[in-house]
Amino acid sequence: MDVDVAVLGGGPGGYPAAIRAAQLGLSVALIEQGNLGGTCLNVGCIPTKAWVQSAHAMKDATETFAHLGVAVTGAALDFDQVQKNKDGIVHALVSGVGGLLKANGVTVVNGKGRFSTPNTIVVEGGEDVHFKSAVIATGSHPVRPPVEGIDSAKCVDSTGLLAVAEAPKRLIVLGGGVIGCEFASIFNHFGSEVTIVEFMPHLIPNEDADAIKTLEKSFKSHGIAMHLGAKATRVEETGAGVTLHFEGADGPGSVEGDLILVSTGRAPNVLGLGLDDIGVAHDEKRGIRTDGTRRTGQPHIYAVGDVAGYWQLAHSAFKEGEIAAENIAGHHVEMSGHVPRCIYTDPEVAAVGLTEAQARETYGDDIKTGSFPFAAIARAAMYADKTGFVKTIHGGPYDELLGVVVVGINATEIINAGVIALDAEATIETVADSIAAHPTLAEGFKEAGLVALGRPIHLPPMKKRAVPAA
Repeated sequence: MDVDVAVLGGGPGGYPAAIRAAQLGLSVALIEQGNLGGTCLNVGCIPTKAWVQSAHAMKDATETFAHLGVAVTGAALDFDQVQKNKDGIVHALVSGVGGLLKANGVTVVNGKGRFSTPNTIVVEGGEDVHFKSAVIATGSHPVRPPVEGIDSAKCVDSTGLLAVAEAPKRLIVLGGGVIGCEFASIFNHFGSEVTIVEFMPHLIPNEDADAIKTLEKSFKSHGIAMHLGAKATRVEETGAGVTLHFEGADGPGSVEGDLILVSTGRAPNVLGLGLDDIGVAHDEKRGIRTDGTRRTGQPHIYAVGDVAGYWQLAHSAFKEGEIAAENIAGHHVEMSGHVPRCIYTDPEVAAVGLTEAQARETYGDDIKTGSFPFAAIARAAMYADKTGFVKTIHGGPYDELLGVVVVGINATEIINAGVIALDAEATIETVADSIAAHPTLAEGFKEAGLVALGRPIHLPPMKKRAVPAA
């Protein structure tokens, strides 16, 4: 098969690259060894967030609805239906991606592909694909730390956890990053006894300190146990389940459970692709090296998504795929724009741009912040969930918005306004002087801007500190 563009991998980086290249008039073949949609659609973003909705529904039925005056009796988790709902959503979206590729004239080749020459991909059990340009979009895989006994069948990654037949009574989560925290929140609402063991001193350690503090406080209030600053040392299977041993700040400790979720990071899928044979520079930790156009050291070969190490996020992979296709078609486009960071816990955590600590490291004392609590937002009271806040971070010579942090219900929806504001290089005055729809949760963005400028309307003015006597 001879084509203009071969795309290796059909996930959120690969299929947008294939579709956009076809829209630009190029003949395209997409090679995928599994289901279309990649990790995100099949065993990542989509099924996990389907579970998140089931978890929220369980919380609503057992807690929130009564507060709102809706009596629900006998609410119970039907895990078979939870799985059926999740699988139905995944199946529909996988079929949808296939339909989009077909509608755009992309040829899908099923099988495992490997570069045999700089212009040929051989496909196991299929036809060789000869191309003028290629996009590598092979994604990433979960990794496990070198801990004794961690290869136990009772230690699963996110893919394995999504396939369980029933919710474990006791779940140990090894790793307090995004994936670990999301599953901890889900199974807490499913009724599991959840314990997180995290090597760093805090959960989601790369996020804003105020967001971290709020999430940890909320997890504690929901009964999620946390061992922070604890290094896993050994996994031991027992008759009753599994025990994770760790070395904590106060000495050795252990926790017993029925299952351990190992959520300690992901690594790019670069092995077995023939990259050394075609001169594409890469390593097993950082992935394939690319420039801003997503071009590798081979000028006709591009790499996008998790395998290229820009961000391990589906929404950035979408953009990267389009960027690669545009450049293959002869345009010059580089990656740009701010990437939102979303964590679908309860409460949700979302951010874009710099954290306060990062901003202060860059701009020093010129940084100012404004924070508006959900407790002062009418719509949050209507949701019966007033946990969280919206925070703005600004500074520099023009009082430019540098970062936005949102914690609370629908934070992952609200953050998109912050993305657009940052991309537009908005000032804090633009944010504060905007007209926000009322009553909405998103009012918090505007209100945080007003707080940052020292002229809040819906919060009492901050008391001036007393000047000490001479």
